[in-house]
Amino acid sequence: MASNEGFLTDGQRELLKIATQNAENLTSSPKSPSSLLSDHHVKAPAGGKAQTSGIAVRHVRRSHSGKYGRVKKDGAGGKGTWGKLIDTDVVSHIDRNDPNYDSGEEPYQLVGSTVTDPLDEFKKAVVSIIDEYFSNGDVELAASDLRELGSSEYYPYFIKRLVSMAMDRHDKEKEMASVLLSALYADVISPAQIRDGFFILLESADDLAVDILDAVDILALFLARAVVDDILPPAFLARAMKALPESSKGVQVIQTAEKSYLSAPHHAELVERRWGGSTHITVEEVKKKIADLLREYVDSGDTLEACRCIRELGVSFFHHEVVKRALILAMEIRSAEPLMLKLLKEAAEEGLVSSSQMVKGFSRLAESLDDLALDIPSAKALFQSFVPKAISEGWLDASLTKPAMEDGEIQVEDEEVRKYKKECVTMIHEYFLSDDIPELIRSLEDLGAPEYNPIFLKKLITLAMDRKNREKEMASVLLSALHIEIFSTEDIVNGFVMLLETAEDTALDILDASNELALFLARAVIDDVLAPLNLEEIGSRLPPKCSGSETVRMARSLIAARHAGERLLRCWGGGTGWAVEDAKDKIMKLLEEYESGGVVSEACQCIRDLGMPFFNHEVVKKALIMAMEKKNDRMLDLLQECYSEGLITINQMTKGFTRIKDGLDDLALDIPNAKEKFGFYVEHAQSKGWLLPSFDSPTTDA
Repeated sequence: MASNEGFLTDGQRELLKIATQNAENLTSSPKSPSSLLSDHHVKAPAGGKAQTSGIAVRHVRRSHSGKYGRVKKDGAGGKGTWGKLIDTDVVSHIDRNDPNYDSGEEPYQLVGSTVTDPLDEFKKAVVSIIDEYFSNGDVELAASDLRELGSSEYYPYFIKRLVSMAMDRHDKEKEMASVLLSALYADVISPAQIRDGFFILLESADDLAVDILDAVDILALFLARAVVDDILPPAFLARAMKALPESSKGVQVIQTAEKSYLSAPHHAELVERRWGGSTHITVEEVKKKIADLLREYVDSGDTLEACRCIRELGVSFFHHEVVKRALILAMEIRSAEPLMLKLLKEAAEEGLVSSSQMVKGFSRLAESLDDLALDIPSAKALFQSFVPKAISEGWLDASLTKPAMEDGEIQVEDEEVRKYKKECVTMIHEYFLSDDIPELIRSLEDLGAPEYNPIFLKKLITLAMDRKNREKEMASVLLSALHIEIFSTEDIVNGFVMLLETAEDTALDILDASNELALFLARAVIDDVLAPLNLEEIGSRLPPKCSGSETVRMARSLIAARHAGERLLRCWGGGTGWAVEDAKDKIMKLLEEYESGGVVSEACQCIRDLGMPFFNHEVVKKALIMAMEKKNDRMLDLLQECYSEGLITINQMTKGFTRIKDGLDDLALDIPNAKEKFGFYVEHAQSKGWLLPSFDSPTTDA
């Protein structure tokens, strides 16, 4: 049968059929031999053999079985071939009954399970430890629980969790957190882990600030406390500053710690007491514990045990009391002298009692030697023997004792000064009871010692700081009266300098001494007792980085605040139970009543009933202004009567005229002839002897 394919034998037809079937499964690659098969027809030659002309024979690959095999890309074979070396297209079926069955060839089956993070588990566990510690305050139990928890590589996260939890609680918990960190340092948590923990805290300061309003200040105090407690080196702050982004809260924390808490010398006491002290007990209780442990030491002679007891008190800022009482005990019990000196030497060499605390203890004892000599006649001689011995053995700094020593003898306070101080204390106590300013002024004048006025000021404010707001307000009121009557501005400045020079010592007994001193300073400026420039003078006479200088800066900030006058006048509740603004209203009403036809004697009685002689300059000022406004000189009669009775002193009268003079330009805007009228009033006052000779008349000004 004729066809375009010629005549094919049965074998050829079979080959063609196979080729056709393979062609249906071929790729479309133009270089594939199978594509050549699809483009050419196989023709049977006349000889009965298949003709191969037109086909590149060398491109045709045949299997050994005589069949055409599919050639895959990458060298894989087709049907009837071995395939690739590793052919993943083949689905293998494992026969478990096969003698060569290997269970390891079974496909893996993934089973879902919860993966726990050891760090998360650690964080959860420490929360319960911290909560329990805040409840019972047992440092040893907390340390034991942390050891049993293990995972010491995560201890930095314990520090972060402890501090962050304490930050959101009361001062008691903050103090407990600091105490625990000190206890764990080196024994449980390594110094490197402490540093890492605080750095993690600094890194997370931005997040903490979202939830805790004053996070920066609290964290700065924790940082400062760690430095004070010697669990962080001061160099850590500089290194951490470099490692943190400049705009981060962590940098603000470090800056606050350095400037607000670590910049002043003897800052340790202030930082230690910020949250109430590690022992939460009063000063008297601490003194009793110190006395008890020293007497036990006299009986036992165990220096190591005594040092341990001192350390457990946790009041490093109060170690000067240990020094002082140890020396007194050595004087009282002569056989105990070697033991006490040995204890102090050991405590100094261990770093248990710092150099500054040691010097402070000796200095305080030196100040009380006169009183001590009443009970121990040889006190001065014994003290003079202790000092050189301590210096020669290296546990007392000789340079720091020079101010308290001169030519080998103690600078004993002058008998006259001591007597004056006792008189001052008595007068101040009586004033706090009676609120009688004129009586106190008379008592001071009777003492006849104006050169000691700064000492009186220091005593007055120191005693008031340890009492309630009523006494603080009374002290400020008295200061205003004294400035008008008998104290010069120089006396006031010198008194405040003396106070600020001993600010660190005052802070040992009065927790918030720095803030209260700043309020007294600012209030003195508001009351015109001091001028703002006087604050500059006071600050220049203090060391630049001491607690007193910081107090002066704080006072400046208080004065610069908005509505500072009203706030500071009311900071302790008002002078005599009612505010100065109320006093001004009362003065205005009594003057209006007098101007409308009142009697001079009644007006004087009303002024007397105000009970604020230090504020009578306001009566003078308002009386003169009213005389100008009403064009009525009747007010001059009232002032004459007040002066004649001694109700308004020459100092108060002068101050009232001075205040008018200072505000004369503003007054002239409302009263055009104010300057002319005021000139007339000044001439009248000078002719009557109301004014001090130092008062400058406005007519003398250019």
